[in-house]
Amino acid sequence: MSSNAKHLRSIDAGHYKNTAGCETEVMPIPDVVKISMSQHIGAPCQPLVAKGDHVNVGQLIGDVDAFVSAPIHSSVSGTVTGIETQRNAMGGQDTLVVIETDKEQTLDPSIKVPEVHNLEEFVKAVRASGLVGLGGASFPTHIKYNPKNIDDVHTLIVNGAECEPFITSDHRTMLEDTQDIIDGMKLIMEYIGLDEGYIGIEKNKPDAIAKLDAMFKEQGLTNMHTFTLQDRYPKGAERVLVYEITGKEMAAGVLPADLGVILSNVTSVAFVGQYFRTGMPLISKRMTVDGDAVTTPKNIIAPIGTQINDVIEFCGGYKVEPKKILMGGPMMGRAIFSDEMPIVKNNNAILAFSKEKTAIPEETACINCGRCHMACPFNLLPTAFADAYQTRDAQRLSDLKVMQCMECGSCSYVCPARRPLSFMNKLGKGVVKEAGL
Repeated sequence: MSSNAKHLRSIDAGHYKNTAGCETEVMPIPDVVKISMSQHIGAPCQPLVAKGDHVNVGQLIGDVDAFVSAPIHSSVSGTVTGIETQRNAMGGQDTLVVIETDKEQTLDPSIKVPEVHNLEEFVKAVRASGLVGLGGASFPTHIKYNPKNIDDVHTLIVNGAECEPFITSDHRTMLEDTQDIIDGMKLIMEYIGLDEGYIGIEKNKPDAIAKLDAMFKEQGLTNMHTFTLQDRYPKGAERVLVYEITGKEMAAGVLPADLGVILSNVTSVAFVGQYFRTGMPLISKRMTVDGDAVTTPKNIIAPIGTQINDVIEFCGGYKVEPKKILMGGPMMGRAIFSDEMPIVKNNNAILAFSKEKTAIPEETACINCGRCHMACPFNLLPTAFADAYQTRDAQRLSDLKVMQCMECGSCSYVCPARRPLSFMNKLGKGVVKEAGL
């Protein structure tokens, strides 16, 4: 870890947690939802419904037999009006199940509280819920909860850091769904056989820390603890968080389980608690809606598949014409080309910014100031990566350990020459992979 990074005031100067005090509002059911079949890392689901079919809330509408996958459920009741494709934020094509809602929200008869008695049944139930990593990674959670080296895994780390600027949806989860978090932790620890659980939370959320500490004490949960983190990006990154709490360093390609840890986002853990209480699969998402182009920034809960323009309309519409809309935070989120794209499971924010806020200064030559190196959590050399990428030197990129980069964007953020270093790191990884190194 880079000890010099703590001296970079620009990294932690602005958190912009404007909606931290905004209680979550539940959005009305929209007229139409478009539910993507690509809502997790791994193989996309195949639609299990066709045009003209009636669907109910919680009904299974997409699945696939692939190992790395998670089923997809309808967030509304209504009629399937089509199966279409749409370009996604990553540039690929997604299959969408389009549903015209009847606003009745009729529950599917299949919904029931799962009964589990052992790890195998627990993992099966988590998969059936459709849960994926809700902090942004979207990795199918049931795989994470069934590590191959289970006898070596003893610690649960819950990621409540929420270090990206603007986003406060996890913060609201910790304040509003606190018992669900605790219940989720209990279930995970019981069935995986974990000894201790920690919730890593940045110190700029003292109310969440205080509430969880009080409830742990009231309920006599001596093996559950909060862990206060510095409020500095990127404390919530997986490898950074594991290091902060355990002191163990994770190299690229190493899983938390390899270090004896199960790591899960706080909203994912809260969902586990909710699902084993209600039996309702993952059909809605809490997210922050913010940015200077939004009339009334809020924290909301929306049905999965809601189009972004409907979300913005619920927040009062656009105050000014947006120049850039992000799904996620300003550091690692994805810019989108249309506000008609639908909400997916791992959306934790929609941010809309004006032309004034998104102006990109002209790139200039590197002055070898070393700020990118000092900002890197893993002490890497982004300028050297950039030079090696420009010459397509796969061996040098590999030797410099470009695969260790987690693309947090810190190097790009602090660069006075405004070079897109993080993006070049990403491209450099592609060069290494193509070379088979």
